[in-house]
Amino acid sequence: MSAKHSIIVWGILVAVVIVPLLLAINSPLLQWREPVYIVAGFAGVIAMSLLLFQPLLAAGSLPGATGPGGRRIHRYTGSALLLAVVLHVVCLWITSPPDVVDALLYRSPTAFSSWGVTAMWGLFATAAVAAFRQKYRIAPRVWSTVHKALAAVIVVASVVHAMLIDGTMETVSKLALCLMVLIITFIVITEIGLGKFNSLTRVKNRHESAQ
Repeated sequence: MSAKHSIIVWGILVAVVIVPLLLAINSPLLQWREPVYIVAGFAGVIAMSLLLFQPLLAAGSLPGATGPGGRRIHRYTGSALLLAVVLHVVCLWITSPPDVVDALLYRSPTAFSSWGVTAMWGLFATAAVAAFRQKYRIAPRVWSTVHKALAAVIVVASVVHAMLIDGTMETVSKLALCLMVLIITFIVITEIGLGKFNSLTRVKNRHESAQ
């Protein structure tokens, strides 16, 4: 990728992340919120922003972060994403423990809570599988399939969760961020899957030709 294309890609990604954040910071709704609730909200915004970079890092498609270095950053970003979600939930717990309990048990009357909890459990499951991957010698093919399936759950649930909330995020910029996260994630998942399928097909064909 040329330097010009790299600048364009980074410019688009930064704009898609920074604009919603700046508009949220200037939201008039913040005047009526307690500090802990504000922290909870921005932890959620940061988590959604990190979701934009995760698939690009996993696929090695982010300019300047390819190969082993990109995969290492993918793991660090995943840890940051996990911490952001935990902070989001803990702060919401401080503001209203009964509401959080209802959400975790899928008893909340608000639909966005259930979607958010589903995304959280998907993220926790991904972290657990990643942590025990080496210990239990999970095959790369199995890990890839599980990881992609959980990533799809996390992204879809997170986007629905965000779009159902009428909060500090400005609607149009939030929609743009959510659409980018969805599109990039599913393009990467599809391309990784097709790439591996094509690789296996080429190996099989060479093996058959040699016989």
